[in-house]
Amino acid sequence: MTRAIRVAIVGGGIGGLAAAVALKRRGIDATVFEQARALTEIGAGVQLQPNGTRLLHSFGLGEALSAVGAPLGDGSAYFRQDGAPIAPIRTTDSQDRPGMMGVHRADLVGILADALPDDTIRTGHKSIGFDQTATEAVLTFENGDELSFDAVIAADGIHSALQQYVVEPSEPVYSGSVAFRGYVPRELVPEWPERVSLLWMGADRHMLVYPLRGGKLINYVGFVPRAQAAIESWSAPGDPDQLRAEFAGWDPLIQHLLEQVDETFWWGLRDRAPLPRWTEGRLTLLGDAAHPMLPHLGQGANQSIEDAATLGVLLDGATPEDLPDRLQTYEKIRLPRAARVQQGARANGLRYDSAYVDLEQRDREIQDSVQFRLSIFDYDALAVAEEAVGIHSLR
Repeated sequence: MTRAIRVAIVGGGIGGLAAAVALKRRGIDATVFEQARALTEIGAGVQLQPNGTRLLHSFGLGEALSAVGAPLGDGSAYFRQDGAPIAPIRTTDSQDRPGMMGVHRADLVGILADALPDDTIRTGHKSIGFDQTATEAVLTFENGDELSFDAVIAADGIHSALQQYVVEPSEPVYSGSVAFRGYVPRELVPEWPERVSLLWMGADRHMLVYPLRGGKLINYVGFVPRAQAAIESWSAPGDPDQLRAEFAGWDPLIQHLLEQVDETFWWGLRDRAPLPRWTEGRLTLLGDAAHPMLPHLGQGANQSIEDAATLGVLLDGATPEDLPDRLQTYEKIRLPRAARVQQGARANGLRYDSAYVDLEQRDREIQDSVQFRLSIFDYDALAVAEEAVGIHSLR
């Protein structure tokens, strides 16, 4: 009898945990290795979009999401910096299935972790080495552990320690912008519109605002230029007065929101050009280790969830001998899709930061972007993967 496969997932962020959920739901033995001593509450808002939300529902997490998220719908819109409206923001796919929502990153990590058996996640495991043979993949950890598996999924972020075993190492590309982020309790801005995502665009900068935790928190992200490369930490303290100065003279609604900010954090925005490949033998990349992207399409977490769902389908029923071919199929399916979204995020950043001589052209492009958005939102990662292997998914 062929034995069940054993899969290691390196990285306990959204992508790594989603991969573990996708695999465990199909009876696959998956273990997550996270370098931190605990899964902590870092970061702020994450925007789930229809392509990601549907997959989380397919994992059985819809009820848990509804308890912590904030649905985004009618009234979501793009504006010029003075508040002049440009266009509505599409928040659902073409069939109006479960759509966009704001979720605190810690809440999403918690939902994914809670969906896993207690022994799935091993914290305090920093991966420092990898080797493989024709029949096994071996991980080495800083604590001295050396463990073998049938396959390894590297979900260890933009500075992945394992990416070097797939492609030549390269430094992430600094975008020239930093993002101030944080949130304000709704009771401080009771007039703020409910259940909407709002985005203001001005010269070299833009501001995105949407709710979290059922609307109890108003999450903001202010993108501003900075020539000197900035650190990437989501928890680096920023200066609220500097944040307010960056958006002085903008729409009074923004002014009032920023007046309530007494703590903010910032990080430097980086991505990479699409990689030539994601897989080498029994090792493959997922999420930011494979396709770090700028946040200007709101697709970073959603693409990681698509990766996870695809692997769940492709590894279902696989034997140890099958795995290299199954991982190559994963790369073949996912790499072109993620590369298109990476490039779209870069292009959208130029629009949002008004890098146009003619702002009317920018506004037209924003207005005409609905079909591109729908091509992202309507994508069915489960169906694409099922077609590749000729099986039906667990719904």
